[in-house]
Amino acid sequence: MQEASSNKRKQPLLVLLGPTAVGKTQLSLDLAKAWNAEIISGDSMQIYKGMDIGTAKLPLAERQGIVHHLIDICQPEEAYSVADFQQHCKTEIADIAARGKLPFIVGGTGLYIESVCYSFEFAENGSDQAFRDEQQQFADEHGAEALHAKLALVDPRSADRLHPNDVRRIIRALEIYHLSGEMMSAQLERQKKESPYELCLLGLTMDRGVLYSRIEQRIDIMLEDGLVEEVKGLLARGIPADAVAMQGLGYKEIMMYLRGECTLEAAVTLLKRDTRHYAKRQLSWFRRMKDIEWIDMGENFHNNLQRIHGIIAGKFQVNLEYTSNQSFLDGGNVQ
Repeated sequence: MQEASSNKRKQPLLVLLGPTAVGKTQLSLDLAKAWNAEIISGDSMQIYKGMDIGTAKLPLAERQGIVHHLIDICQPEEAYSVADFQQHCKTEIADIAARGKLPFIVGGTGLYIESVCYSFEFAENGSDQAFRDEQQQFADEHGAEALHAKLALVDPRSADRLHPNDVRRIIRALEIYHLSGEMMSAQLERQKKESPYELCLLGLTMDRGVLYSRIEQRIDIMLEDGLVEEVKGLLARGIPADAVAMQGLGYKEIMMYLRGECTLEAAVTLLKRDTRHYAKRQLSWFRRMKDIEWIDMGENFHNNLQRIHGIIAGKFQVNLEYTSNQSFLDGGNVQ
């Protein structure tokens, strides 16, 4: 009996990651339909209700009947951490598998996704509210970029990962160093990097110039779809301008325009620049991850799709013969 138990396979987990605007959304729908999967959003911003345009959230009507999880689960003023995501994601994976479906994480937030794939253990470093208040006051007086520069001095790898406007997470990284004398990046690198799942990691990439052009086109579409009105509406609802969610790309830049700090043209120029920089950081993060099968989205899409199906079939040792009425791997009994 013990021997039979030890022969049970790990739970399969499909993951599709890549920088913003690379083409994850449409491909994820195609793969989810083909492999009888349910999608778990691996995006740290799509969790927030009412933040749809700036996060490129796929409307319900365009999800083609594919069930999506961890979207619209928090109000914008609520705090939400990577540890919260990890716990929620583990629960969703187990529930999806219990229904005989394939759990499928899709997104671009590297730390969130990697924390689930390899069961990161987050150290309890404690807290120092006085220190946090001091750093927040420094940011208020000198600007977020000055605070980011402080982090770069003590933990350059965390500074490279975090956007200069992500004040809350920058303060947390500084606080960890303040309390423990250890860099947050060092704690992350110490993780065992072994997965409790049977992972199939697919990474999307493309020519940098083409990607940047797609980013700019996406932002233009967001503006046409009403990004400025979305930000106005959030502020009118009473969402604090300093809420973590409001520091996300697209929201902080438009708030600058609405406060009269710059023209709309300048805000859009800044947003496009910051989004290009974010895509570069995403790629840098993913390049450090192991076991990713990289797909160049600039090549023939049909050939890419065939290759992707072959990678998934080989990794999970199954054939692509699923329909919406079939369970993944004999009823989801894999453990």
